[in-house]
Amino acid sequence: MITCVGVGPGDPGFLTHHAQTLLSRAQVVCGFESVLNFVAGNINPQAEIVTLTYANQTDRLKDVADKHHEGKDCVLAFMGDIHFSGFQLLERMERACGHSVKTIPGISSAQILASRARVCFDETTFLTFHRRGDLEPFKKHLVHVLKDKRNSIVIPRPWDFMPKDVASFLLESGIAPETPVEVWENLTAREADWKGPLSECTRDFSDMSIMLIRTLEPMVSQV
Repeated sequence: MITCVGVGPGDPGFLTHHAQTLLSRAQVVCGFESVLNFVAGNINPQAEIVTLTYANQTDRLKDVADKHHEGKDCVLAFMGDIHFSGFQLLERMERACGHSVKTIPGISSAQILASRARVCFDETTFLTFHRRGDLEPFKKHLVHVLKDKRNSIVIPRPWDFMPKDVASFLLESGIAPETPVEVWENLTAREADWKGPLSECTRDFSDMSIMLIRTLEPMVSQV
């Protein structure tokens, strides 16, 4: 069996009990090195570790699928929650297996940011650019979201659509320069944050960054 597991934003305290149990029992554990490092202490010491890179992931996922078909208990670990930025990897795993697989959600950095910044998801749209392929439809959607007076939580794409690129695009698309922006890095780990107007979001941030773009005119909550 193969189970795809979200392992949370990095702090082991946000790893769910269900995820801990699956990792401790798995015969094969697969994931990108940065993800596996977060959960190393929870992995079955006898488990075979399959490390992914962007270059080798197709072949390595096929190896994991083969082990699954041999009857081994396999876990594919995802950063945060599978359904936030990991869906393309999930689809690649399912193509390798030839069938759908079980998924166990985790805590996402978007949820942590909403807690840190005190924003309501009912009034906020989440968008991830951390994906392969054409970003244009998602970029246009972001503009519509902000013009509809909704907050937006945004995961940038390393390294061609980072926070300063998002800000530049939005300014060119007519979003007000004074729009409030927050950029958070390494949530639940070595946290750092920057806050300022959209026009001043010009610095470089790490690939562990996430943005909050606040609407200038908050929605009025209905009771």
